[in-house]
Amino acid sequence: MELAYRITPFKKEFFCQQLFFAQRRRIQPSRMRMASWKPHRRKEKIMSNNNITRRNFVKASALAAAGAALAWTPTYTVYAGNPTKEKTTGILNYNEQMEYRRGGKTNLMFSAVCLGGHWKRVDAVLPSAFQVKGGWNTVNLENTSFYKNRYDVVTRCIERGINFVDACTMGEGIAYSHALKGRRDKMYLGFSNYVREPQTLLPKTSKEEMEVGRLLTILKTELDDSLKQMGTDYVDIWRISCGAVSSHFTESNMDEICEALAWAKKEGRARFTGVASHDRVHLKKWIQRNPNELEVVLTPYTAKSQMTDGKIGKVEEGQPSSNTIVDKNVSWEDSLWHALQKNNIAWFGIKPFASNALFKGDSSLNSPHKEEDDKLARLIIRSILNNPAITAPIPGMISPEQVDNVALAVRQRRELDAKEQASLDAGLNRAFANLPPHYQWLRDWGYV
Repeated sequence: MELAYRITPFKKEFFCQQLFFAQRRRIQPSRMRMASWKPHRRKEKIMSNNNITRRNFVKASALAAAGAALAWTPTYTVYAGNPTKEKTTGILNYNEQMEYRRGGKTNLMFSAVCLGGHWKRVDAVLPSAFQVKGGWNTVNLENTSFYKNRYDVVTRCIERGINFVDACTMGEGIAYSHALKGRRDKMYLGFSNYVREPQTLLPKTSKEEMEVGRLLTILKTELDDSLKQMGTDYVDIWRISCGAVSSHFTESNMDEICEALAWAKKEGRARFTGVASHDRVHLKKWIQRNPNELEVVLTPYTAKSQMTDGKIGKVEEGQPSSNTIVDKNVSWEDSLWHALQKNNIAWFGIKPFASNALFKGDSSLNSPHKEEDDKLARLIIRSILNNPAITAPIPGMISPEQVDNVALAVRQRRELDAKEQASLDAGLNRAFANLPPHYQWLRDWGYV
């Protein structure tokens, strides 16, 4: 058995997780609060040379001692192919070729890759989609071809075992509610309407404080109005968008946001609640302050993101991690990662492809760079999934072929060889060199 390869922090947790599964000390799906619908299964044969097979599981288990002394809590996982023969009856839209991870205290099992709401390059496969060139959020919601595109993408997600879609605009909420009509028993629906939430309502540039109680009223009214427009009574996850910087939120602002989340659950508008935030330092404090309402968190996460293997230095809230001091002699317990684990919070990673800055092509089906870009996308997903603490990356996808590509990545081995790592590093360096001005905050997430 080969043991001679570098043990990184991600691998240590992965190995610890395997030992954890082998001892079977974790809660089983049959004891979780799961939906009762019949699982969806596919009969395609898994490619043994690329899969996380029982052989790979046994090999990882043998190495588990490398991380056994760590204080990390592994995420309960049912791997593709189910090599450990876990019970799957409670997993929504179960497909044996997909991996599923428990989403913190929601106790829902989410597919290891999910569908992000954005369709930023859909005009590459549907030229008539945008009313304004380059304006991904200017889709005409009466465009039947666009609805067919979203329906086809969601259908392929369902076929591949993907069971969560996250919408963060009103248009996305309407489009995905339409695509899921009659199929809500196949996918969980997350929602946010950022233009009527703190990301937009509480800009850092504003010198005026919102009147106490007003934010709570706006959030309640907005959710009710949104549900009506979407033609549904509830969403599975309401995760309020807080934007790139939230350190200026007052105590009252945070209390009202959490009160709105609690109200939504109590009134049956949302099954689970949380926030989306790009402010790493403030989000950690918020989690520590209000762990009950923050059951789900969405943050930026790319293949460049690393576990803080030490203490975060003196960093002002809302400032980039370039000001971070990483002390390798100090525990990781000061990191956001640790706060998420300690409070058992589902963690979804947005912008895994750095808002498409990763790719050379335009994402069209006949792009001369399609093969190279597809391979790079798979490398990104594989690399991110090396972190078993994260619930799932949620890339936006514009075609069924892109869904197939990320589903393939889940089935492939996680360990990147030297050539693959070099390709990934080159792609990431190119992506971060070409980040548009309004996405520079992605640099803030080098350490989590």
